[in-house]
Amino acid sequence: MSGVTHSTTSSADVVLPCLDEAAALPWVLRRIPAGWRAVVVDNGSTDGSADVARSLGATVVHEPRRGFGAACHAGLLAATADFVCFCDCDASLDPGLLPGLLAAVRDGTADLVLGRRRPRGAGAWPSHARLGNLALAHMVRRRTGLPLRDLGPLRVARREALLELGLADRRSGYPLEMVVRAAEAGWRVRETDIPYLPRTGASKVTGTWRGTWHAVRDMRAVLREGAAR
Repeated sequence: MSGVTHSTTSSADVVLPCLDEAAALPWVLRRIPAGWRAVVVDNGSTDGSADVARSLGATVVHEPRRGFGAACHAGLLAATADFVCFCDCDASLDPGLLPGLLAAVRDGTADLVLGRRRPRGAGAWPSHARLGNLALAHMVRRRTGLPLRDLGPLRVARREALLELGLADRRSGYPLEMVVRAAEAGWRVRETDIPYLPRTGASKVTGTWRGTWHAVRDMRAVLREGAAR
């Protein structure tokens, strides 16, 4: 069984942005690859998520500023391993798949690997969220030339290289900004299929039309800013 380690010399650090995910954390943390470190970034949970994560062996970082990007970047700053992975903390994505994504970065054939979500099970990917993602992926293809079909949150890159990108968005645009900045820097970006499962609990971002609209708005702002530079 995979487990969580506190070692600062782990093969990779897995950043898990977390807002009220106590119910999903046991499933997620049990699937962290052996020898890897889980960095759970608590973004203001009120359900005891931080205590659950700590009891299961994860490193817990507290980020008081609300926002998906704020949590992701706090985790990146807290990471110490050469490779950093990002994964949602709601049990919709299996972190046990990360070694397969990491392999291409480790062997030098890719600089950033994204998991392309392939829904499994009813309700795994609501239609409004999927449509929003398709629209954004189309804009990214036009903006960067990268043949991406998803802006999946399961991803892997080298820590120092990520820090050098100077990511500034602290809301929902953070994942898209990472891809745009990587493309501008000449990174080799690869996409690989992964299963996308029904999440545990209610989504804070794309579970509603309103949440999806806010995410699309944030990401479109990132694309506009990038085009203006």
